[in-house]
Amino acid sequence: MKQTKKWYDYLWIASSLYLVLGFFNIMFGWLGMLCFIIPLCIAIFGGNKSYCNRYCGRGQLFNVLGNKLKLSHKHDIPAFIKSPWFRYGFLTFFMTMFIIMLYNTYTVFIGSSDLRQVVKLFWTFKVPWKWAYHHEVFPLWTVQFAYGFYSMMLTSTLLGIITMVLFKPRSWCVYCPMGTMTQSICKIKGLHKQ
Repeated sequence: MKQTKKWYDYLWIASSLYLVLGFFNIMFGWLGMLCFIIPLCIAIFGGNKSYCNRYCGRGQLFNVLGNKLKLSHKHDIPAFIKSPWFRYGFLTFFMTMFIIMLYNTYTVFIGSSDLRQVVKLFWTFKVPWKWAYHHEVFPLWTVQFAYGFYSMMLTSTLLGIITMVLFKPRSWCVYCPMGTMTQSICKIKGLHKQ
């Protein structure tokens, strides 16, 4: 018997659309905050990882690319990537990059630095992205935040695609910083219930 698809089975389209919209208008980068806030709220208030298991459009996208389009080699992910030291180390690195992004936004806010219209891929390579912001409507700090956040989302998607191709489709989910954070929250909530 074929299972009826639910609305959340199509969230991979939203994840793809986010990347496309940010290419043309960087202010869509702000929508990526939903991928931070919603999983944390579900873990904190619901005490579970249903976002990762059901609602994550990025995980679904990797599944579509890897399984349906057969772009994945479907090899097992190396054991060191599954290890707690790697996962928590990557979370620490990711959050450090997030704090640096917030600091860059702050420097634009206080006027000590100019707007940098670049997307940083893999936190290193500055790719000019000036075409994506052509309004003079928004405060410059909001634009800087959008560039920074879109950079993080694009970089993490590219990392996910690389591991999807080399290993199993949802290999990114093994070391995803949001997955590691929500898992930690669920464990802490579980300890408090005992």
